Amino acid sequence: MKAVVQRVRRAQVTVDDEVVGQIDEPGLTVLVGVSTVDTESEADLLAEKLYRLRILENEASCESSGAPLLVISQFTLYGDVRRGRRPSWSDAARPDQAEPLYRRVVETLRGFGARVETGRFGAMMDVSLVNAGPFTVLIDSDELRRPRRSTS
Repeated sequence: MKAVVQRVRRAQVTVDDEVVGQIDEPGLTVLVGVSTVDTESEADLLAEKLYRLRILENEASCESSGAPLLVISQFTLYGDVRRGRRPSWSDAARPDQAEPLYRRVVETLRGFGARVETGRFGAMMDVSLVNAGPFTVLIDSDELRRPRRSTS
């Protein structure tokens, strides 16, 4: 799984002019992409990382501060643009595989006690946010399992 995590002052998602998810205070907006090889363990690992990630003001996390998260499905994170002029989506999971894993991230976060708002899976969404910093990080669940490289 991949996630683009943005520290925000506020954010919202609308579908057909209806607000379906919104946070009105500092927190995180998270775009989540699911690949064809992802499993429930990647979803759990990603949720834990998101909940405990200390990137909010004063090095706080959602766990320590109670800050909300707006979690939005984003299959295009697996777009491959290495060849040609059109992205290939062959690494992105099909909706029947991706939706349960996306929902697992959301439910695992809620199980930790996080306040979570969401977009609408599979819908054409308008996302608006005020990025605080700006501060944006990328998370790849494959890299979370690898040992850190030595810097010596």
